[in-house]
Amino acid sequence: MERGIPGLAPGRTAVMAVVNITPDSFSDGGRITSVAQAVETCGASLKAGAHILDIGGQSTRPGAVEVGPAGEMERVMPVIQAIRRQLGSEPVLSIDTFWAEVAEAALQEGANWVNDVSGGSHDPAMLPLVARWRCPYVLMHRRGDSRTMDSLAQYKDVVGEVEAALLRQAATAQAVGVEPWQLLWDPGLGFAKTTHHNLTLLRHLSRLSRHGYPLLVGPSRKRFIGAVLAQPDPCRRIWGTAATVCKAIAGGAAVVRVHDVEAMAQVATMADTLWRSPRIGSPPDGDLNPGGPVDGGTGSPKDPDADRGSDQPTDSAGAARHR
Repeated sequence: MERGIPGLAPGRTAVMAVVNITPDSFSDGGRITSVAQAVETCGASLKAGAHILDIGGQSTRPGAVEVGPAGEMERVMPVIQAIRRQLGSEPVLSIDTFWAEVAEAALQEGANWVNDVSGGSHDPAMLPLVARWRCPYVLMHRRGDSRTMDSLAQYKDVVGEVEAALLRQAATAQAVGVEPWQLLWDPGLGFAKTTHHNLTLLRHLSRLSRHGYPLLVGPSRKRFIGAVLAQPDPCRRIWGTAATVCKAIAGGAAVVRVHDVEAMAQVATMADTLWRSPRIGSPPDGDLNPGGPVDGGTGSPKDPDADRGSDQPTDSAGAARHR
């Protein structure tokens, strides 16, 4: 990719804080009820380790009812304006919307990113807007919308089909003038995906990261974690979220989108030390394996996906990189 994206830095996974100005989001709907509370939450998230604040006024949980552009703007615009007045220009703000009208209003008030769960498919004006503004754009995979997506979670090869769809969406964006450096990919965990699909995507994120687009992964508190842990309360899925954040970072994620910022910022820092900055904490003599050879004495590290059994998808060729 060619230019820098605000909030991203080499060797560090960016932590994106979820800031839902909604009454009906799946785990924290109704928690923020005033502009003052929203600004306080954003300030606390930044102190806790967030690098990006993702502000949204539309729930995207299964079955959610759309409030429309006017409803979204009524919720989010006072918050963005107050953040810029009280917290200054330094915080990196993302507007979580699939409406071009909302995105443009937010960009005019100082938002830096657009995070679109529809990948440009909901509003035909979105991609041309992103091209004009030259802003970072999160292009997410999903099928259908909040009302229909659960019925569309059918794949023969979920990794290959998500990969192909993201490549098509990226090509569509670039055809209207969006630059490759602007794009981030999100595999859309929880959007038209079963538990098996979500876990398979997490196991094989390297299939997506190889194309050179920074990956944003948002597993936080989601239903598939609850299914694995038999935990119906989203707010009690923090340990499962931590495990998925680690796996996302090991798989090449550049951004993790989370609710529990302080805890997940620590998880990300530790995971970065293990997978993105391997020299930190290594022995002074440079011996990275003081305990002896790995993989049964051969001295060769194993491919982390080598023992995934039937979940291992067949690799596809011919994908262009954009470095």
